[in-house]
Amino acid sequence: MSETPPNTLQYRFDGPEDAPVLILGPSLGTTWHMWDRQIPELTKQWRVFRFDLPGHGGAPAHPAASVADLATRLLATLEGLGVPRFGYAGCALGGAVGIELALRHPERLASLALIAASPRFGTADEFRQRGVIVRTNGLDPIARSAPERWFTGGFAAAQPAITEWAVQMVRTTDPGCYIAACEALASFDVRAGLGSVGVPTLVLVGSEDQVTGPAEARTLVAGIPDARLAVVPGASHLVPVEQPAAVTDLLVRHFSTAWQPLPENATGHVVLPAAAPAAPVAVAPQPAPVAAIAPAAAPPQTQGVPDTYDAGIKVRREVLGDAHVDRILEQTDAFSEDFQELVTRYAWGEVWDRPGLDRRTRSCVTLTALVAGGHLDELAVHTRAALRNGLTPDEIKEVLLQAAVYCGVPAASRAFRVAQQVVREETTPPE
Repeated sequence: MSETPPNTLQYRFDGPEDAPVLILGPSLGTTWHMWDRQIPELTKQWRVFRFDLPGHGGAPAHPAASVADLATRLLATLEGLGVPRFGYAGCALGGAVGIELALRHPERLASLALIAASPRFGTADEFRQRGVIVRTNGLDPIARSAPERWFTGGFAAAQPAITEWAVQMVRTTDPGCYIAACEALASFDVRAGLGSVGVPTLVLVGSEDQVTGPAEARTLVAGIPDARLAVVPGASHLVPVEQPAAVTDLLVRHFSTAWQPLPENATGHVVLPAAAPAAPVAVAPQPAPVAAIAPAAAPPQTQGVPDTYDAGIKVRREVLGDAHVDRILEQTDAFSEDFQELVTRYAWGEVWDRPGLDRRTRSCVTLTALVAGGHLDELAVHTRAALRNGLTPDEIKEVLLQAAVYCGVPAASRAFRVAQQVVREETTPPE
């Protein structure tokens, strides 16, 4: 166990002190205990390092702003422990951290395993919407729905103790850190950089994963030059918990045979020699063979546009959501394109992107101005934006009450009707 400053992570070690270090990274809403069933076998060959995400598992609640921030904190923790090089296996958000390490710090990685991972997790709108729900309702709705996302129906029914453990694991997470992790996943997109991942990589996925399933796994394998795919039948998103023996066997085989040695002039841990593949652990059903996937075509290059437009479209999407911005751009034609470019460049690329006010404050100002002008269509759009920017329904209510004093009761009455409907739609947890 560790004491955890804000720039590091809560961690634990298992296994022999002189063995090569293998890091196991958790998924959003879980703790290092998601890897408990892998530890007895992995510690026969490796010194296993596990960490908790901020605010998870009792770790101090120091929210991380991005996946890169999490990777930086992990490296700072390892620097303090004198660990220069390691293998890394991560699940979901933990896998995103692994990709970030491979792209930004390849010299630190001997080998990589990405489990239930993706180069882009769903859409930014989905994760920001999840943040709105948590900010409004707390983590209980997310906790209650976790087993549906993480496990197959048969496993959840047959293993009620594990199912309840999963619910409590999410429920005891710090909400602010959970929301920050959602924001980190919303902004994570490394599809264009996969070709730069230069370490041997195992991509492992459950066949029944509805969150980051086989399609996402194949995207990773197609983009990473030295990657192989393993599909575990009968498993959903939290495959190390649902099929522990199969996952352990695959990890042992991968890290035993694909541990990239250090350059001759480098220093660090003595690497593990290549070993014969471990005997498969008897599980039912057995995982499919590890298979190579042909490289995919490189993603198309985006044409260059002015800097303020680039900044503007990014901020516009972050505040209003991809779906709304895509709808506007699809409706743009030769008559309206100059206006949309003006709005994107000046309203979003210059004013909204200025550092003088944070986005919460800009949302308050915008809501008030729209009430004063009677712009109810835009008020609905910016009520959604205010929720995404971190305002709670109670704070939006206070803004509209303030507007009622200075903009008039009739205008505020209409605004309350619009905002009330939006808040209901945006903050009601999915059934």
